[in-house]
Amino acid sequence: MGCLEFLKDFFLGFWDYETPKVMVVKDKKLGVIYRAVQFLVITYFIWYVFISQKAYQETETRPESSVYTEMRGVALLGDAVQDTTECVRPSEGGDVISTILRKEVTHDQTQGTCAEHYSVANANCTRDSDCIQGESDFDGHGQRTGRCIRYYNYTFKTCEIKSWCPIEEYAVVREPALEQAINFTVFIKNAIHFPKFKVLRGNIKPNKPKKLLRCHYHPETNPYCPVFSLGFIAAQAREKFSELCRTGGIIGVFINWKCDFDVDPSACIPTYSFRRLDMRKNLPSSGYYYRFAKYYHKDGVEYRSLIKAYGIRLDVIVHGHAGRFSLIPTIINTVTAMTSVGICSIICDWIMLTFIDKNEVFSEKKFDDVSKQPSQPITTDFTLTSYGSTHSDLSDGVPL
Repeated sequence: MGCLEFLKDFFLGFWDYETPKVMVVKDKKLGVIYRAVQFLVITYFIWYVFISQKAYQETETRPESSVYTEMRGVALLGDAVQDTTECVRPSEGGDVISTILRKEVTHDQTQGTCAEHYSVANANCTRDSDCIQGESDFDGHGQRTGRCIRYYNYTFKTCEIKSWCPIEEYAVVREPALEQAINFTVFIKNAIHFPKFKVLRGNIKPNKPKKLLRCHYHPETNPYCPVFSLGFIAAQAREKFSELCRTGGIIGVFINWKCDFDVDPSACIPTYSFRRLDMRKNLPSSGYYYRFAKYYHKDGVEYRSLIKAYGIRLDVIVHGHAGRFSLIPTIINTVTAMTSVGICSIICDWIMLTFIDKNEVFSEKKFDDVSKQPSQPITTDFTLTSYGSTHSDLSDGVPL
């Protein structure tokens, strides 16, 4: 029976209606807390939500973008002239561009047989039986022939392999770094389109193309000149250019568009930031380098020069955020702000009933159960019966 009674009371109570009751509590401490919480909530919505975050706007955060890059400059390496045609990859430009700062070259390699490098696993040997014919090692340079031969001009022996000989580790020539490349300049052209607002913006002014040949970027004096020197980029990324010449590195060029289309769209100007992307602390994967070869023939034999190039790679990454006034988000956030003010009453009610209402004076006035009304006598005269006002003024917990 207890369970049925509980379910009955729950079912009947589900259809009850609750309405707030106005009650004035003359307590200065509670009043100060109430107004302070109100002030914090209103300040949060006015300053942060509406002014800082512009919650009255509809936004677009995934614009369409295109990037074109070009590097210019000439440097001397000894007596040789090095220009960007020889140092820059790829030559056609794009959102990724790199320049070679240092080379390690292995000259005059031909296909044949030679000794494997001694650092390769199981490459060291004393007799032919130590080298299995046809076997290849993951870190090796070629396929083993089954012979154990002397390692070039040294006394110890390693397994013979079929490969491009001589191998890189033995015959590599390390060239000095191209330190004058610090003055190379990178031109970054960017166009961005916000399809929701049908606005197209660019980071250069189309009527002043000749000015780009002699200007450098400055956020205040030259915001429409996206020309950056490699030295400036390294400094902004907090990197030493000499260290980048030694190990190479990957630097991200971040173009940030933050546009407010409630004002003139011409005021939408991008900002640039630079940050190194590869992990410097993890030595095996730090830095940036790649290999390529130059092939040629001499006396009917094919030769190649294997080049291991260290350099700076620039990854251009575009971010866009635009907003414009819209009635729908304005109404939604305004209603949210007005509703959130009700939190003040909930907090103060909890404080009042938990810490102040020791004798349950407030709770008796706060909660009334009017589910059962006493029967009234039927009479032709108008009778007024008072069961307590729905608007109480409490002073020191005593009803007036």
